[in-house]
Parts: sequence; structure tokens; C-alpha cells
Amino acid sequence: MSKFNRRSFLKLLGAAAPAVLLPSLAQRVGGLDASRPNIIVLLFDAMSARNLSLYKYPRPTSPAMERFAEHANVYHAHNSSGNYTIPGVASLMTGTYPWKHRAINHRGAIRQSMVGNNLFRVLGSDYHRLAFPQNFWATLLLSQFQDDVDVLLSSGEFSELSYLLSDHFPKDKNMSARALDDFLFRVGEAPPSLVLGSLERLLYTWQSNHLPTDGYKELPHDLNYPITFRLEDVFDGLISLIPSLPAPFFTYLHLLPPHTPYRPTDKFFNAFRDDMKPMRKPDHRFADGTSNADLNLARRLYDEYIASLDQELGRLLDSLESQGLFENSYVILTADHGEMFERGEKGHSTPLLYDPVIHIPLLISAPGQKTRRDIYTPTNAVDILPTLAHLTGNPLPAWTDGKPLPGLGGEEDYERSLYSVEAKLSPANGILNKATVVLRKGDRKLIYYTGYEAEDSFELYDLSENIEELHDLYPDQPAFAKQMKEELLEAFFEANKK
Repeated sequence: MSKFNRRSFLKLLGAAAPAVLLPSLAQRVGGLDASRPNIIVLLFDAMSARNLSLYKYPRPTSPAMERFAEHANVYHAHNSSGNYTIPGVASLMTGTYPWKHRAINHRGAIRQSMVGNNLFRVLGSDYHRLAFPQNFWATLLLSQFQDDVDVLLSSGEFSELSYLLSDHFPKDKNMSARALDDFLFRVGEAPPSLVLGSLERLLYTWQSNHLPTDGYKELPHDLNYPITFRLEDVFDGLISLIPSLPAPFFTYLHLLPPHTPYRPTDKFFNAFRDDMKPMRKPDHRFADGTSNADLNLARRLYDEYIASLDQELGRLLDSLESQGLFENSYVILTADHGEMFERGEKGHSTPLLYDPVIHIPLLISAPGQKTRRDIYTPTNAVDILPTLAHLTGNPLPAWTDGKPLPGLGGEEDYERSLYSVEAKLSPANGILNKATVVLRKGDRKLIYYTGYEAEDSFELYDLSENIEELHDLYPDQPAFAKQMKEELLEAFFEANKK
């Protein structure tokens, strides 16, 4: 795997540079079959389907996505396998549930025996494989697939980042600073120190606050993700990069927006000071207790940030269309997980796996597709890998938990059992002793909580009649609840044996 910036990569595409700088890549690029379809995966971090006007949300947050949907398959019941980046991305990349790949906590490691079971390897050397993970945790995951990725762009590509020793590691700025922090101050399983980390963040904050903020009240940046960027700069980079790739290519583009902090552009800042009054739901006993006023403010900024992102996405999609890339490419828009602003809980790092956290967008445009197809059958992130294997003529791996998506080689199976798992407080290679598990069958959704209280507990919802998940049917439908409970527990206990 070669780690270098976009400028270096573009130089590789010149007449002489490939043979000099990376002979093996140059040789393979020359032998690729350009008649095969390209694959472009655009993943938006922490984008909930429940906040997109594409899926009937009342605020106009996603007009560009809606235009794209007119020539795409639109999946209305697509769920993440986890509730934050590590399990969500690992499931998408391996086609397996978190309790199998075991990238369930912030160490971010996929089970060693499964590292080779990844989407990049499934597509193989028939494709030029490039990844741009703007999220630090996604970088941590993708680095495990080093034998199967041709180009891994740094998280700070198209962005600003310069603090502490990062200037000495221009290709791995955020990784170098965190690695140094761990090396100097981390002991055993203790969390990273606050010593060097605090110095890093102070300098980073000072630098980011002195950057020009044209078009923003404040530039998007987060102390947990040390990059500062303008949305337009990131999309300008992608608009330049994608058409320059050697065909056929597979690109996994993991964009940090609309993850916190929510920083809409000037055009959309305060755009949603409207009369919308989100339904007030009672606080959950496992929630943080965030006030309803704070939840509503965060929701508004989040919606405005999605709208800012959607505008830039529209520019990228227009560029792809003008370049003719829709005619020979599968273009996939999705997310790793969602975001929640209800029940006293803000964000996604929560044991509460209600739909705002795990219901994510999925739109897929096939080469030359001209019409829209809406698919309401429940699907899961584990289905992306087998779908792309099928579409590229590769065999379906025996180890995947997923199936090809309906409309793209798969059949509609409304009663199929699908899972989402939150277990970041459990050991990665041991018993899942503290976890939340969701079993989705059709419109029925069973939530299982274990390890949080003295006794395990369950909630059951019928999403066709109660999309807001307020009427718990578990006490009212004992026969059906018993059936789903037995199936979930059998799968859970089986996972804990391995």
C-alpha cells in the first residue's frame, strides 16, 4: 500500500513517473480492463436517514440527494450494523456483523484471522483501489487492509493540519501525533495520556482559530479529529481526483461531515430557524440527560450542516455527470451510522439503538441508470460487500453475513433477520458482557440490553405503525416477543462462543 498525497498520486499517472516511483502499480495500471464498471462509494459520517428530506424529513436538507435519487435505487429501510464508525465501517468492509469481526471498541482492530476478508480483496487486482478516510478511526481500520489497498490518502488531504510533530510526517499527520502520544505516555491498557494530547490540542486549536473563515461562522474542526477543513476545498479535491483515476477504479471516500462539530456554511447558518417542533420523547434511563432545548439546537445545526454538505455533494455529482462517469460507474451514497437528538441523548456513542442512530441512507446508481427504484425491504450494511462481489462477477464469499441487495442481483426477503450491535464496553476478544443488540425482521424490531442493569431487558416495536418507537409491544405481545427473543438470544450466545 502506498501512502502519499493527491499531488503525488496524480504525478504517478504521468508518462514516466509510474515506472520510477511505483513500478508494481504502474505495471498493473497498464493491465487493467477499462471496460469494467468503476465503483464510487461516498460515505458520510454520522448521517441519519431520519434527518434527510429524501426520506420525508420536513426540513429541506437533501435536494441534491433527491436529484441523484431520480436515477438510482433508493433503499428506505437500510440499517448500520453498529452505532459508531469502527463497527459500522468494519461491517461494511468485511460483510460481517460486529460480533464476528470484533472491531467493537475504540482500539479498532478487526479479528486478525478476518483481516483478509475485506471488500478491497474481494474486488482484487482487477480494480485500482483507493481510499480516502477523513475520519481518524476509519484510517485506523483501513490501515489493516494494507495488502489490498493501492492508495490510501491521508485524513488531512484537502484540509489544514499542522501541530506538534505533524509537519515532520506530512503523509500521516494525525496518526503521527497520536502514535507519539501513545508511545510516550500510554501504559498498558490505559487510555492515551492527557499530557502531550493536551499540548497538541492547545496548539491545534490556536492554529485552527487563526485560519481564514470565508463562508463559515467557524471552520469545521473537532479536537477528537484534528483536521480543519472547508467543505468546498474537500469537494474541489474530489472533483479533481476522481476523473483522474485509472479505470476501472474502486474508491472508498469516507467524509467526516456531518459528524460533530456541526458547522454549517454562512448560506445555511440559521436557515432552519423555523416552526418545526420535533416530537418530545421521555428521557431513557440510559441517556445522558441532555435537555430538550440543547437537543433541538443541536438538531438544527446538524440539519444545517447536512444542507451545507448536500450543496457540495450536488457540485460533485454534477461534475461526475459532465465527465460521463455515471455511464460506466456504480455510485453509492451511504453512511456508517446515524445521529440522535431525542430521549435525553445527543449523538451516536450510546447504548440506545433507536432508528435515528442506525437507520442510514443508501442510494445506488447503476451504470447508465435513468429511472428511480424505491426498495422498502430491510437491508443492512453487511450487504454492500456481497452486492459489489456479485456486480463485478466475483464469487460470494462464504464468510459474509450479507446478501446481494434487492434490485442489484438480490431478492426481496421481507422477513430476513438483520442485526445491529453496540458493545464498545465489552472486550474485543472475549464475552460480550455489556451490549445492545437489535434484531430487525420486517417491520418488527427487538432491542436487547445486557450488562447495564442487574437483569437483561427487551423492547419491541412495530415500525410500520410506530416509526417513533414510543409504544413498546414487548409486554403486550408475549407470543411474538418470545419468538424474536429466542432467535436473538440464540444468535447472541452463538456469537459469544467464537
